[in-house]
Amino acid sequence: MEGGAYGAGKAGGAFDPYTLVRQPHTILRVVSWVFSIVVFGSIVNEGYLNSPSESKEFCIYNRNPNACGYGVTVGVLAFLTCLLYLALDVYFPQISSVKDRKKAVLSDIGVSAFWAFLWFVGFCYLANQWQVSKDSPLNEGTDAARAAIAFSFFSIFTWAGQAVLAFQRYQIGADSALFSQDYMDPSQDSSMPYAPYVEPSTGPDPAGMGGTYQQPASAFEPEPQGYQSQGY
Repeated sequence: MEGGAYGAGKAGGAFDPYTLVRQPHTILRVVSWVFSIVVFGSIVNEGYLNSPSESKEFCIYNRNPNACGYGVTVGVLAFLTCLLYLALDVYFPQISSVKDRKKAVLSDIGVSAFWAFLWFVGFCYLANQWQVSKDSPLNEGTDAARAAIAFSFFSIFTWAGQAVLAFQRYQIGADSALFSQDYMDPSQDSSMPYAPYVEPSTGPDPAGMGGTYQQPASAFEPEPQGYQSQGY
């Protein structure tokens, strides 16, 4: 296959972790991974409070369990998605098929854009519920609640950045494929009106296109040796 297809080197090359960690999309994945930990970790640890008059815990976001559940669910799933695509980044140079690489990049575009949308919804949802909620007892959990909202907002841009970088990788791969088609060997193109050149063969002609090729007799053939009688 062609080297450098869709932003990676030739298949079968040695794994280079230094090159991997320097790639922009890898850096954004790691940052998104950390942000997801902050979001669901903040809600799980300090997002549920106890009231002195109530024995049951309640969500710090306007006592709405759906808000806390959404933040935790999106955070955990984003955490797992980051790990999945980090593993794909490691395996990507070993993919020998250009079509498989194209599918991987297209899935990266779709998944990243989808998660950017989910984080946008999560930021709006948590911010709204926090705005209308009453102060928690002794202001417990306020820092964690605000941190979850802030890092939900930051995650929108990290996932959107991954989608943009994946789209750029897709464009590079598409341009490389178009370049290869434009400079294809004409003799290998079956749509050309002429037949490809075939080297003449000294063997029999199976198609009956003019018999067999025979080497012309040399004009300088040696004369037979020995004495020959002459007739007078």
